Amino acid sequence: MTVSTRPVPEPATADSDDLATLTYEQARDELVAVVSRLESGGATLEESLRLWERGEALAARCQSWLDGARERLAAATAVAPTTDETEDDA
Repeated sequence: MTVSTRPVPEPATADSDDLATLTYEQARDELVAVVSRLESGGATLEESLRLWERGEALAARCQSWLDGARERLAAATAVAPTTDETEDDA
């Protein structure tokens, strides 16, 4: 069994400032890359743990964006009457 001696690149940190600047699409794309890297294998245990932690943080960021979008849609549909309602009033 050969042990890799090449340095392990540091993934982006999962601090809240970094995540807060990511759009939904950026967070999703990075999450896809993290999952792909984990699934490909070959990472050291330490690198796998860092990737996993980053993936968890990215997934939470994506969920936050989706929750916000859902709330905005709910607010918009609660305020705007539907087409059927405006026709009934006429």
